[in-house]
Amino acid sequence: ILKMDRRRGNIVVSRRAILEESRAEQRAEVIGNLAEGDTVDGVVKNITEYGAFVDLGGVDGLLHVTDMAWRRVNHPSEILNIGETIKVQVIKINKDTHRISLGMKQLQDDPWDLVAAKFPLNSVHQGRVTNITDYGAFVELEPGVEGLVHVSEMSWTKKNVHPGKIVSTSQEVDVMVLEIDASKRRVSLGLKQTQRNPWEVFKETHPEGAEVEGEVKNITEFGLFVGLPGDIDGMVHLSDLSWDERGEDAIQNYRKGDMVQAVVSEVDVEKER
Repeated sequence: ILKMDRRRGNIVVSRRAILEESRAEQRAEVIGNLAEGDTVDGVVKNITEYGAFVDLGGVDGLLHVTDMAWRRVNHPSEILNIGETIKVQVIKINKDTHRISLGMKQLQDDPWDLVAAKFPLNSVHQGRVTNITDYGAFVELEPGVEGLVHVSEMSWTKKNVHPGKIVSTSQEVDVMVLEIDASKRRVSLGLKQTQRNPWEVFKETHPEGAEVEGEVKNITEFGLFVGLPGDIDGMVHLSDLSWDERGEDAIQNYRKGDMVQAVVSEVDVEKER
């Protein structure tokens, strides 16, 4: 009874209030029977961008997208369907607000527990590019384990190039494990380390005094840059352009794209020149 008017003989009643009270009692009973760490079955009731609401039998719990799987999940609909019955673990219960946090991945082994053993330092593995940023590319070594190839570890020769120019999303690549920090769940990977340093190769195959031919890639105030085997550039200094002319005059005889012949005078692998 919500309201009673004795003078007019009217009584206002509400069945809704009774139902809401009954539901509240039911929710309190369900929550009272749950404990953090419990494994329960639930039905997926609703799916949003950030997770899914799961009916535990009279009360809903939130399964956040980050707790669905150890691997990267872009949207909950990738692995869940409305009406599907799933097994979840109760992660947290707020008795005051009746909010329940759930997890699916907590029922599976954490792949990071075995990362150091499965991916030792300097070992080479095949992985899949999952995401590309300005500072590098993320590569999935196995479901739940991703590592970062920093832009500086992508190529021996392509400097100051966006990672997207070197690799593409979903591409399969070979990478070397450079560093592991299991506590922070970070793996540093290298792409260029799976290939020989082209500067070392060039030095082995082109000793001092060897003749080379290449295309003029760039002309600067101090010399020519010439493209060489292995996608590297060598420099011909102004003073080495001609026996007969001043360097400033001799360089006027060259244009980008010209093919020139030169002699290797020095190779510095460490400084890459």
